[in-house]
Amino acid sequence: MIDCIFCKIVNGKIPAEIVFENDHVMAFRDIQPQAREHFLFIHKAHQADLVEMVHENPEGVLQIMKAIGEFSKKTKMKENGFRVVTNIGRSAGQSVFHTHFHVLSDNHLGRFGK
Repeated sequence: MIDCIFCKIVNGKIPAEIVFENDHVMAFRDIQPQAREHFLFIHKAHQADLVEMVHENPEGVLQIMKAIGEFSKKTKMKENGFRVVTNIGRSAGQSVFHTHFHVLSDNHLGRFGK
């Protein structure tokens, strides 16, 4: 997709702090973090959202989840706990229409109301 910021990151046209990459998946730090550690995991192939990806590239969802699992073990996020979130549609908060998963880790994620 020509105007997709995430596709431009994949193609090296926009810089990002890349923390993980393999043949199918790329992950980088969110530029507006909502937690101490906030990463975006994307598939290198463009699909607008999770629903589209499930229909057009279901293997891609598994590739992203495996990448998150691998990254969480390498960085010890699994020990500290983390959350995986995706927004589907503008009304749900999706602002970049390229399937992506927010991976957040912080000491306070599980302490609602404290």
